[in-house]
Amino acid sequence: MRHIKIIKSISLIIVLFLITSCSNNSAMKPEDFKNKQPRLIIEEYLTGDVKAWGVLQNRSGKVTRQFSADLNGTWDGKQLILNEKFNWDDGEIQKREWTINKIDENNYEGTAGDVVGKAIGYSYGPAFKFEYVLLVPVKGKEMKITFDDWIFKQDDRVAINRATMTKFGFKVAELTVVFVKD
Repeated sequence: MRHIKIIKSISLIIVLFLITSCSNNSAMKPEDFKNKQPRLIIEEYLTGDVKAWGVLQNRSGKVTRQFSADLNGTWDGKQLILNEKFNWDDGEIQKREWTINKIDENNYEGTAGDVVGKAIGYSYGPAFKFEYVLLVPVKGKEMKITFDDWIFKQDDRVAINRATMTKFGFKVAELTVVFVKD
């Protein structure tokens, strides 16, 4: 009888955890920033050369990798082509080419070779939110990781990026990046 009570208690805790971790009602939304400055127009900020430095943290917060990156974007009035080159501290070099289409003043769609489907972007005030699923190489296999990516413009040259990476709704890592526009 005591075992049944313990199992029920554990089950209740798990259910409550799942309900509270999946609820997004109080989550930050791009629209929360619509009247704030400075305005981040992603296609303007990422046109030309941008340098970046970042850290990758595991779900416990431990820094597991660091990188520097070179980004170069071209904008044709409708589409941003963004080339990224990441130089990881362990010697790995990663390259990605994004194609980002501006749908309207606040909405974007993007694709890249290692992105599953389309990335969806939202731009309000100094904030740009990008949601996508990325194929991440892990021990010789590709794992689908969901990115909740936020970029916040600080001034004309500096932006800060925070990305939460999840699998099955559970946080697996976080990425923090500082961008500096040349």
